[in-house]
Amino acid sequence: MAALIALTPATGPATAHGRPRPAPDPQPTIVLVHGAFADSSGWADVADRLADRGYPVLAFSNPLRGPDHDAASLRQFLDTITGPVVLVGHSYGGAVITNAATGDPDVKALVYVAAYAPAEGENVVAMNALGGGHTDVTDHLVLRPFPGAAEGDADAFIDPAWFHRLFAQDLPSDTARFMAASQRPGALAALFTPSAAPAWADIPSWYVVAKKDRIIPPEAERAMAARAGAQTIEVNSSHVVMMSHPAPVANLIIKAAQS
Repeated sequence: MAALIALTPATGPATAHGRPRPAPDPQPTIVLVHGAFADSSGWADVADRLADRGYPVLAFSNPLRGPDHDAASLRQFLDTITGPVVLVGHSYGGAVITNAATGDPDVKALVYVAAYAPAEGENVVAMNALGGGHTDVTDHLVLRPFPGAAEGDADAFIDPAWFHRLFAQDLPSDTARFMAASQRPGALAALFTPSAAPAWADIPSWYVVAKKDRIIPPEAERAMAARAGAQTIEVNSSHVVMMSHPAPVANLIIKAAQS
């Protein structure tokens, strides 16, 4: 019977005295959530670094329809994963993980990467004003209709002529040009939808401040990180810090996963 126990996946190898060692805790699954004007490809370098360290990695395709809808979609996605999870959100993806993880015992850590971390009742527009910062992105949006949109709603894109200088000024211009052409829009209403109770009130959080961010003011990022009690690093980066500086981003995610 001892031999059978030693071979059971739920236990480790037998000790010298024939007693099985407890199996090590499973590595958490890292779930990466992109924001508006982007897609999951922005996580490629970070995902490779995490996978090289042995972490299961999944990139969630954010619907970008608004915090309520997107958080519900992410919750259903998380229900398909067995074991602990570390949720990572970039930009608007931070608002989605903040809402989706509330009350989920499997989410052990939240990592915000130049991301929104809303308080209850707060919306994106209000968060941009935290700390006295300012963003010009809302002055350079192109709006296009989509089926089923409520009155006054539309898909919002960053004007391609402004994409490089606002979203990704530290990436090569040809990279940013294609990102602008292939960007996924977000529903305009998402800017004004109030957030629900924040998961960061109960789940430990980490935060990457992008010091040269022109989408979310760095002052606002610092304010959100501070009120969440997040362990914080700052990187001299544009908004797409996970693309221009993947190493410190991946290292912070690993730190959260090991906590």
